[in-house]
Order: sequence, then structure tokens, then C-alpha cells
Amino acid sequence: MTSLLEFAAMVITISVSGVMSPGPLFAANMAYGIKGGWKTGFKIAYGHTIVEFPLVVLLGVGAISLSALAQFREYVSILGALSLFCFAGIQIRNALKKSTPEYTQRHGPFLAGILLTALNPFFLVWWFTIGFKLISDALLLYSFIGIGVMFGFHIWMDYAWLGTVGYFSGQGKKIFSAQNYKIFMLAISAILIYFGIVFLTQLLH
Repeated sequence: MTSLLEFAAMVITISVSGVMSPGPLFAANMAYGIKGGWKTGFKIAYGHTIVEFPLVVLLGVGAISLSALAQFREYVSILGALSLFCFAGIQIRNALKKSTPEYTQRHGPFLAGILLTALNPFFLVWWFTIGFKLISDALLLYSFIGIGVMFGFHIWMDYAWLGTVGYFSGQGKKIFSAQNYKIFMLAISAILIYFGIVFLTQLLH
């Protein structure tokens, strides 16, 4: 049986693919962080949470309802594995690109966090595929409370990452050089592929 530490490690490493990927939320955070520093990062993360937490709860309720279906676990494992492979490919493609996302400030950071989360198809697809697999595993291990356990292991990364990016933006600095960030994202892609293989091999046991 998977231990709490092993489950935490899996959630955290897989969550990096969504938390640290360049996108509209990341670009907005850098734009707002120039003036507001880490505080704007937290405000954006809070707006992000307003959308993310209800979605996770709804997916958890859906997973409970579907768990009675025959071979539900097998289908979820296959979906999760294929999604990890797809997102790894997307990460590799993005890492090899030289362009970076831009954002024009139209709203405050809190509202931007809500809008850029709710309207981001990457976010929704991630939770309906990879995230759904994590939620299903959490329910299997810890019943309904597992949703809160899984979300706790995931959400702190949003605050830590967005707060850190906001802070360095306010200082006029970068956390990673372009080359180091590319290497980091390629390493994350390799981890996603690894967990995709793990999900598929679980079907054999």
C-alpha cells in the first residue's frame, strides 16, 4: 500500500507540471510582481484557489460516483498515463521554444487569478485527466478526506511558486536563466513520462 510520504512525493512531482509551466497565470504574476512583489503572487494564488478547490471537490464527488463501475480504476490509470505522456510532450515543446508569454494588466491580481484560471483550457484539461487520477488515488487511500490531503499537497506549491516569482519580479531578477529553466522543464517532462509508465504497470498487478 502506498504510504503518505510516497503519495505526497507523487502529487508534488506531478503537480510541478501544472504549477511551474509557463502560461497566462505565470505571465500575469511577473507583470503584477514588478510593483507588488510576493504579495501579488499570493493574491493571484488565492484567486486561483477560489476556482481550483471547488473543481477538485466536484471531481472527487464524480470519482466516488463512478468508482462503482466495473474497471473504473483501469480506465482512470490508462487516462492518467496517456495524459502524462501528452503533457510531457507539451512541456518538451514549450521548453524548446524561445518565446515567453506576455500579459497586459486589465484587472487586479486577485481577479486575474480567478479569470486566468477559469478560462485556461490547459488548467481544466490537466485536472480532468492527470488531476482526476490523483484524486482517484487519494480517495482509494484515504476515502473522502483524501481529497483534502491531495489538495493540501498540491496547493501550497501554487503559493510558494507564485509568491517567489512575484518577489523576484519585484526585485527585477529572474529565478532561472532561460537555459536553466529549459533544462528544469525537460527534467520535469522525464518525471511525467516515468509516472505514466508507473500508472500503466499498475494495471498488471
